Amino acid sequence: MTTTLVKAPFRADHVGSLLRPERIHQARKDVQAGAITAQELHEIETEEIKKIVDKQIEIGLQAVTDGEFRRRFWHTDFLEHLNGVEGYVPEHGFKFKGEETEAYDVRVIGKISFNPDHPHVRDFIEFKEIVGDRAIAKQTIPSPNQLFNAGIRNKEIYPNLEEYANDIIQTYREAIKAFYEAGCRYLQLDDVYIAGLNAPEIPFNDSGSTREELIELALKVANGVLEGKPEDLTITTHLCRGNYRSNWAFEGSYAKIAPTLFAKEKVDGFFLEYDDDRSGDFTPLEHIPNDGPRVVLGVFTSKRGELESKENIIARVKEASQFVPLENLCISPQCGFASTHHGNILTEDEQWAKLKYIVDISKEIWG
Repeated sequence: MTTTLVKAPFRADHVGSLLRPERIHQARKDVQAGAITAQELHEIETEEIKKIVDKQIEIGLQAVTDGEFRRRFWHTDFLEHLNGVEGYVPEHGFKFKGEETEAYDVRVIGKISFNPDHPHVRDFIEFKEIVGDRAIAKQTIPSPNQLFNAGIRNKEIYPNLEEYANDIIQTYREAIKAFYEAGCRYLQLDDVYIAGLNAPEIPFNDSGSTREELIELALKVANGVLEGKPEDLTITTHLCRGNYRSNWAFEGSYAKIAPTLFAKEKVDGFFLEYDDDRSGDFTPLEHIPNDGPRVVLGVFTSKRGELESKENIIARVKEASQFVPLENLCISPQCGFASTHHGNILTEDEQWAKLKYIVDISKEIWG
């Protein structure tokens, strides 16, 4: 058995976002103050992206990201550039354990469709040129199911939930096609919504549908988007229970969604949050087909800097292999290090040490 896999997800992988360096934080303030232009900010971001690409390759990651350095939030920056969607500042942010997030969200203002001039596609082209042939350039975007969160659908424009779902599916098919034509071969769909369908009380829900109906709808949307995707394009789903300044939004195991989504979602891999007791045990993994998606175990936390016990990590991977064959398992942090521009409460040095630690342990487990 070998650590090196030729196709993503990889033995040692990571979710995507990285702590923004102080230079980017300052440049964003300078744009707001009118001290520099948006183009100058873009150039600063590009310089910092080049540095983190080099660093990711240096520590041994086979797939690298741009750290989501050009975004403020992991999801709204992408969604607000779709046709028919706008970003806005609501009265309140989302309630997380310990604090309320910065208030910003999206809402539907017209029929949804893909914007062929979407800035994230342009950004990916520039990012891929930076990476070259040194590693796989991984792109992250929010899952289509994020558009089912409370308050986003305009029920006057979309009184029918099925019509809304169909337009979202078509929009994302076109998005996937655009990223593929831009050279993307590793795309990740980040999904807090589906993870929330496991919670004792479903968060962010205003549909009036039952949990079972919402789970079936989420599967329909996910597989509808994946239908007809190119064979050489790897698409994974990352399920997260919230990641904001080292805080979380909700808890609950994967047991409620596993019989439907783990068993039937036609992705190439699942990135699953398993860094603490909120995530439950590995039993729901029994629903993943043996010849199905790879499972990336998020057994490291991105919320704190201290390194996990190597012996405990190896033992947990062994435990998970009772449900998914070891050759179908990988390891990573449970989420990104900076799902929003604020970042989690750890240092950049701690972030890089943790990612290198993951690479090193993967070599010990898989040889």
